Amino acid sequence: MAEVDRVIESRLGTDVPLVGQVCQYIISAGGKRLRPALLLLISGALGYTGAQRHTLAAVVEFIHTATLLHDDVVDESTLRRGRDTANELFGNAASVLVGDFLYSRAFQMMVEAGQMRVMEVLADATNVIAEGEVLQLMNMHDANLDEEGYLRVIRSKTAKLFEASARLAPLLAGAPAELEATCARYGQALGTAFQVIDDVLDYEGDAATLGKNLGDDLREGKVTLPVILALQRTTGGDRALLVDAIEHTQDDNLPRVLDIIRASGAIDAARAAAWNEAQRAVDAARELPDNAFSAALVKLATDLQTRQA
Repeated sequence: MAEVDRVIESRLGTDVPLVGQVCQYIISAGGKRLRPALLLLISGALGYTGAQRHTLAAVVEFIHTATLLHDDVVDESTLRRGRDTANELFGNAASVLVGDFLYSRAFQMMVEAGQMRVMEVLADATNVIAEGEVLQLMNMHDANLDEEGYLRVIRSKTAKLFEASARLAPLLAGAPAELEATCARYGQALGTAFQVIDDVLDYEGDAATLGKNLGDDLREGKVTLPVILALQRTTGGDRALLVDAIEHTQDDNLPRVLDIIRASGAIDAARAAAWNEAQRAVDAARELPDNAFSAALVKLATDLQTRQA
């Protein structure tokens, strides 16, 4: 990961000062670097030690960072990882344009791998992520959104880049197609579980630990799994209040709405759904060669249940 950070630092070079400022600000915020770590762990599990793993790990982090910049503009977010968002600090226009810069820099770097399949995987993933963002926009304030519609969104906008990151390692290692499919299954399941837990934490996490405001998803009109499950479990006035909170954002009712969601059992049910996805990832990881790296992939999936930020 230290080598990946060095690649990231070296490839952020630009003659445009504002681009450099925004890039440094968002990259220096840190984050979990889960997608690059996933690529490196699977590379280790498959015995691939070439330098391209560092370059492509930086590529997926650039793509992820670009999506964050664009997301925060769309969501009008003011806080991420406990700091002002880039759009809050530098303005919406700068955030969108620097996001575009990171996308294009990522594509410059992926060409260096010299593999058409690598470019295909990353180009397809980037396109699917964009579709997922539009789907989420279409679903805003929709109290009729069901679990299937929710899963379609998160498997596009979140899990797809996890899946792509997991696919890249077997491609670099020259592994057979069956092994690539196993790695992709691990990435998709892990990414889905990760996003479900992320959505759970919006209703039961600690704002200081999370680095964002509790209830932000509902304020923005996002209908996530805890809300969908709460709607299935409530009736009468409580359900009417939930529907109203989804359709018409009202901060005054938010504490009561959060209490309804928590009391409905939806949080535990959503965690159970995340656990099922995490178990899918564990099953896939156990099909990989048995070594310290595949054991770490198993632990990564099982540890999601205790994630607090």
